[in-house]
Amino acid sequence: MDSIVFFYFVLGLFVGSFLNVVVLRLNTGRDMVHSRSSCFSCGKTLSWYELIPLVSFFVQNGRCRRCKSKISWQYPIVELTSGFLFASVAWHEFGIWNGDVLIGQILDSIFYILIFSVLLAITVYDARHKIIPNILVYVFDALAFLTVLGFGNWSLLGDSSLKIENFITGLIFFSFFAGIWFLSQGRWMGFGDAKLALGLGWLLGPSLGIAGLVLSFWIGALFGLAALSIRRLFSRWGRDTISLQSEIPFAPFLVVGAFLAFLFDIGFFDLQNLFVLYVF
Repeated sequence: MDSIVFFYFVLGLFVGSFLNVVVLRLNTGRDMVHSRSSCFSCGKTLSWYELIPLVSFFVQNGRCRRCKSKISWQYPIVELTSGFLFASVAWHEFGIWNGDVLIGQILDSIFYILIFSVLLAITVYDARHKIIPNILVYVFDALAFLTVLGFGNWSLLGDSSLKIENFITGLIFFSFFAGIWFLSQGRWMGFGDAKLALGLGWLLGPSLGIAGLVLSFWIGALFGLAALSIRRLFSRWGRDTISLQSEIPFAPFLVVGAFLAFLFDIGFFDLQNLFVLYVF
């Protein structure tokens, strides 16, 4: 299985490179497929050897070969994250691999890496711009709805039955986040988060979905506490650069929580038992 996971990791690096293009060019008018990549500072068209995921960034010391301007760390971070994401999905789908690669496992892995690639693009875009693009969330919702129709279970001997519970879970999640958005007039939660939660409910179903939501709120709370601690630390140095009123995008936490629930098959009762074990 190690060779399969490594193959998926390398594939994920290249897909991550493309996701960077999507995030940086979306809503800018630039073509995502046919337009050549270039340096944002000097405009130099990049050669193929300047576009090798991870390798080019570190070989060039994170700078453009012509103008020596710094290249954003977003590039290697997204590429590496995508690589680990692909490898994790491969581990999840081929975890019980006995030497025979089943066509169902391959189809499942392709389906889920496609879904989580879109979620990674949503995460990065929301982290940069604090907004979830409609085109990305609609693509994700459409893919997630396929799980309601039975897609993503090819490895389970053709189990393609409708998942009504997933459909209902998505609607409940959407209503919950849309309600927060409406009551707070968009101050606590964006409407894009509601559309994202709709797809997450369809994708994960009730047990994994609730666990994913709980994890996302826990992770978000830990991040908020860490940000507050850093703010207080910087304020002592006279560099109060982080405000309590700073807008923090929630989509990244939703995606991370959902991915953890999916990867480790964490259901609601698993999370409940874990909480009881460590708290009581």
